[in-house]
Amino acid sequence: MRGFPDHDVDRFLDEIRRDDDFQKNLTSWKVLPAREAVTAPFPDNLDPRLVAAMKSRGIEQLFSHQAQAAALAAAGKNLVVVTPTASGKTLCYNLPVLNELLARPESRALYLFPTKALSADQLDELHGVVTSTGSDVKTFTFDGDTPADARRAIRSAGHIVVTNPDMLHSGILPHHTRWVKLFENLKFVVLDELHHYRGVFGSHLANVLRRLKRICKFYGSSPRFICCSATIANPGELASRLLEEEVAVVDQNGAPSGEKHFLLYNPPVVNRELGIRRSVIKQSCDVADRFLEKGCPTIVFARSRLTVEVLTTYLKERMSRRHKNPDLIQGYRGGYLPNERRAIEGALRDGTVMGVVSTNALELGIDIGSLEVSVMCGYPGTVASAWQQAGRAGRRQGRSVAVLIASSTPLDQYMVGHPDYFFGRPPEGAVLNPDNLVILMSHVKCAAFELPFEDGERFGGCREDLGELLHFLEEHRVLRHVGNRWHWMADVYPAGDVSLRSATTDNVVIHDLVNDRVIGEIDWASAPLIVHDEAIYLHQSRQYQIEKFDVEGKRAEARPVEVDYYTDAEAKTDIKVLDVFCEQAEPGGQRAHGEVAVTTLPVLYKKIRFHTHENVGWGYIHLPEQEMQTTSFWFSYGENDHQALGVTAEEMGLGLKALANILAQVAPLYVMAEPHDLRAVAMVQSPFTKRPTVYVYDNHPGGVGFSERIFDDCARLFRAAGELVGGCVCPDGCPSCVGPALEVGPRGKEIALRLLALGGMEERADSGVGG
Repeated sequence: MRGFPDHDVDRFLDEIRRDDDFQKNLTSWKVLPAREAVTAPFPDNLDPRLVAAMKSRGIEQLFSHQAQAAALAAAGKNLVVVTPTASGKTLCYNLPVLNELLARPESRALYLFPTKALSADQLDELHGVVTSTGSDVKTFTFDGDTPADARRAIRSAGHIVVTNPDMLHSGILPHHTRWVKLFENLKFVVLDELHHYRGVFGSHLANVLRRLKRICKFYGSSPRFICCSATIANPGELASRLLEEEVAVVDQNGAPSGEKHFLLYNPPVVNRELGIRRSVIKQSCDVADRFLEKGCPTIVFARSRLTVEVLTTYLKERMSRRHKNPDLIQGYRGGYLPNERRAIEGALRDGTVMGVVSTNALELGIDIGSLEVSVMCGYPGTVASAWQQAGRAGRRQGRSVAVLIASSTPLDQYMVGHPDYFFGRPPEGAVLNPDNLVILMSHVKCAAFELPFEDGERFGGCREDLGELLHFLEEHRVLRHVGNRWHWMADVYPAGDVSLRSATTDNVVIHDLVNDRVIGEIDWASAPLIVHDEAIYLHQSRQYQIEKFDVEGKRAEARPVEVDYYTDAEAKTDIKVLDVFCEQAEPGGQRAHGEVAVTTLPVLYKKIRFHTHENVGWGYIHLPEQEMQTTSFWFSYGENDHQALGVTAEEMGLGLKALANILAQVAPLYVMAEPHDLRAVAMVQSPFTKRPTVYVYDNHPGGVGFSERIFDDCARLFRAAGELVGGCVCPDGCPSCVGPALEVGPRGKEIALRLLALGGMEERADSGVGG
C-alpha cells in the first residue's frame, strides 16, 4: 500500500509488549511462524505458452497444491482446493481451464464467484494471464452491470464467462437457448469461495447447480467442477453435497506465509458486580486507532451493519482530531450501492484509503492491497471466519497482526477464555439443505420454465417426490401435464421472484427524500427492526431518520439528520409446533426436532447515545407481526421440575430465559452459522409439550439444517454452555453468560446451571467440548 509513512511492525509489537495495561487484558498472544514454500515443477501436459506466461510473471515453479490440482483436473476429476488466504488458489483453476482452451478453442468455461466484486477482481487476474500467453482466449464478465449491446458478443464468443450465482440463476439458465455455444461445449465450472455457500445461500446454489447440470445434459455436455475454499472441517462433504458428485480434496498447502501475531484480547471489567466489560466497539476503536496512528494499513471487521457505521464514525472523528483527512477511513458493507463499493475497493488497492471497517463482506478474496493489521470487533461466529478475517492482513512475506477483541456475549467470552480451544479446534463444518421445501419448490418452478419435466424425472439428488410437487403446481395453474411431460404455463417469470440470499424474495429500498436518491437496501426480514418509523439509519457514518416505513410498497423514506444517538430495536417472539420429525427421551427430559411456526412482533426501540452507549429514550414500533415456518430443536423438562428444583414457577421462567440466552449464544460452536441464523425462545409451559421448554430454531423459512445438527449434538451443547456459565465470575448473571441479573432474575444463573445439568445427559455425552 502506498502513500503512508514507513513504519516498523516489529518496533510497534515491542511497544505493545511493554504496555502493561494492554498486556493484562490479553488472554493469548500466539505467534504463527513463517512458512517456507513447497514447490513442484510445471506438469508435462501444460501448454508451453502457459508455462512461458507463468515465467514471465515471475512464477518459476508451482506450489505443491497447485500442481496436485492440475494433475487431478487433467485426470478428469472434480476437486476442491482448501488452503488459506493468499495461497494462490486462483492458479488451481486458471491453469487447467486455460490449458483446455489453448488445446481446444471451441471449449468453454464458467466461473462462479459469490459476489460481483469478486468476479470483477478475478477477471483482472485472468486477463493478465491470457495476455501473457498471446492467445485469443476471450474472457468476459456477465452480470447485472454488463451493457445490453455486449451481451450478444459474450454469449457467442466468450470462452470464459465470469459471473455470480445470482446471474446464472436469473440471467443465464432461463435464457439457455441464447447460450447454446456455452452449454454445448462447457468443459469446466469453477466455484470459488466454496465455504460461502452454506445455509440458505448454499441450499439455493445446490438447486441452481441441479438446473445447470440438467441443461448441460440437454445440450450433451458434462462439465467438471473445480472448487476453492477457505479452511473448513468438511470441504469434501460440502462440495459433494453441492455438486451431488464425487469430489477429490486438495488440502496440503504449499504456499509460503509471513509470520503472523494473533492476539486474543478481553476488554477490562468496568462493573464487576454486574459482570459488564468495556464496550467492544470502544475497545476495537482504540486498538485500531493505535495501529492507524502509526501508519499501519488496517481492516476492522464488525458483526453488523450498525456496528460498521458506528465504528466508521468514531475512527473518522479520530482522524479529524489529528488534523488528517477523515476520508482515509471508509466503511464497507452490504446495502452500499455497487459503484460505492467498487470505489472503496480501488482506494484500498491504490493506497488512498488507510483503513476500512467492514462486515464479513471483505472476508472474501477481493484484492484490497497489502493490509498489515486485522482487528475483529467481536468473535465473528465461527472459527473458520475468524481465520479468514485474520488472513486478510499479511500476505506471503513480512509480519502481520490479527487482534480478536471479545464482546461480553457468552460465545466471545468462551473463545477468549479458552485459547487452547480456539487455536486447537478445527474449523466448523458447513451445513445446507437443498431439499428445504420452500427453496426446492422455487427452483422446481425455475427448472420447469427452462425445460419441461418428464414423468419420473429426478431433479439432481433431490430426496423429495417430484411427482407430488409437479401435481401441486398443476393444481395452482403453474404447470400443465401433456402426455408424459410437464410444461410451464404461468405468465410470470419464476427466477425473477427468487432471491438466492434468503428464503424469501423481498428487499426494502431506502430512499433519501431530501436528495431524491436511493441510499441502500435491506432484506425484508431485517427491515422492521432497522428501518421502522423514527429509526436512525446509518450509512457511511451519515445519519438518516426514517420518516415512514411503507410496508406494502417495501420502501423506507429517510431524511438526513444530525443527532447524538442511534437506535436499537427489540421484538417479541412466539412459537408453535406444527410437526415432530424425531424425539428422544432423556434422563433430564425430552429432546425433539420438528417443524414450527414462529411469530415475530417488533415492539419497541431504544435510543443509544454515541460514545457513552447510554439509553437516552425509547419508543413503540407499530408494525404488523411476521410469521415464518421453519425447523427447530427443543428440549422439554419435567412438568413439576420447578418444584424438584425448589424454585417458584416465576423463577423457573426466568431460569429458562437465562437458558435460552446461553444456548443461542453457544450453539454456533456446533454449526457453521452466522449470529442471525439461530434464535432461542423459552416457555415456562409450552402449549405443545405442556412442560417447561426451550426452543432453538433456524431463523430461515423452511430451515436449512442447523437445528437438526443441534438435535444430534445437544449433549455437548448443554455441557459447553454449563462450562461457560459455571466458569463465569459474576454472582447472579451477566452479559458474558446468561444475561444480566436484572433480565434473568437473581437466581437465573443458578437455575440455568441446574437446567443445563439436567439436559446435559452426562451418561451418553462424549468427552471434550465441541467435538
